[in-house]
Amino acid sequence: MDWDRLGLAPLLENPIALQVASLAGLIFVSWISLHVTRRILVVGIRTFAARSSVQWDDRLVDAKLFIRLAHLAPALVVYYGADLIPDLNETISILIRRLSTSAIALVVALSISSFLNAADGIYSGLRDYRSRPIKGYLQLVKLAVGIIAVVVIIATLFDKSPLLFLSGLGAMTAVLLLVFKDTILSLVASVQLTGNDMIRVGDWIEMPQYRADGDVVDIALHTVKIQNWDKTITTIPTHKLIEDSFKNWRGMALAGGRRIKRSIFIDVNTIHFLEPNEIDAFEKYALLQGYIEHKRQDIETYNASGRDRTINANIRRLTNLGTFRAYIYSYLKNHPQIHENMTLLVRQLDPTPQGLPIEIYCFTTTTEWNAFEDIQSDMMDHLFAVAPDFGLRAFQNPSGQDLRGLTHAE
Repeated sequence: MDWDRLGLAPLLENPIALQVASLAGLIFVSWISLHVTRRILVVGIRTFAARSSVQWDDRLVDAKLFIRLAHLAPALVVYYGADLIPDLNETISILIRRLSTSAIALVVALSISSFLNAADGIYSGLRDYRSRPIKGYLQLVKLAVGIIAVVVIIATLFDKSPLLFLSGLGAMTAVLLLVFKDTILSLVASVQLTGNDMIRVGDWIEMPQYRADGDVVDIALHTVKIQNWDKTITTIPTHKLIEDSFKNWRGMALAGGRRIKRSIFIDVNTIHFLEPNEIDAFEKYALLQGYIEHKRQDIETYNASGRDRTINANIRRLTNLGTFRAYIYSYLKNHPQIHENMTLLVRQLDPTPQGLPIEIYCFTTTTEWNAFEDIQSDMMDHLFAVAPDFGLRAFQNPSGQDLRGLTHAE
């Protein structure tokens, strides 16, 4: 080859200039290899993944696994190309190999991290994902890979055995335990949470101490993310779910019924015995026919013992409150959206300054929030509206309008 015609003869006569030009050419070739790899190989794989019917290859592409693997090409070009540079200074040659080896270790670590991200994405599409999340374990593996990569890079740069650095970790155990305290606690908590099936993605949990009330959207090694009902996100350290108590509503969802626990406070001044004409009127109520008939017979049998019926304490009589409770029970028993196989109670609680509480305790046939609120509201609307038919009045603290009415009456 005529080097004079190419104008490179002076370059051959200057070894330093030749080495600099060779290094520049090596860097250029490595850049070309990266460009070719990303433009041809990565684009080809991405096109293939888009056309395939499976999803796992799309996850690998989305995790940028192949883009990171493409960076192996320039690192390998530099590593092996250094041997082709004539009369390269030994110190520079060693430095190039160490840097390229460190780059390879870094690319491999980042590629493994991308693969683990893709694995989590693939697993998230499986049915068991909610009950057995693996994100925390994958994060632990990524942490271990990162530590190994750092040790390998440092050992390569200083030309020492990685085992030498690993043996020195024993003396740093106390420091490592302090630095990775939260990681260790979170790992133990993750194992307990998943092993005991205490929490899953999609569970509705409450932790008032952290103002968390909503659905679990992510379970990671260090944190659990909860989307509250106001669409805010509460992030709680994983180990706090073991240290503190929380309420999980999953049992309600699996049972297929959601509890209604509401009370109507009755003004005790409106409670009285029913007169015969009132009993006759209530007997026409479809929901009370069986109750009135049974009570008539039961009371007549009890009162036929010859006691003085002019004294209320001597006999049994129906009350408007007892009849109202029977009506509520029958109303709920016949309600198509009240669960018939779960607890159903209508009971009195201890009297309060606000009146006598009649508590309704039952379960709906749906756990869906909107439907549940509609059922509960419709039920209470009806009971408040029908209470005056029984001569009962719901207690309400007097308002300014009530006091103004009393003043005008005087």
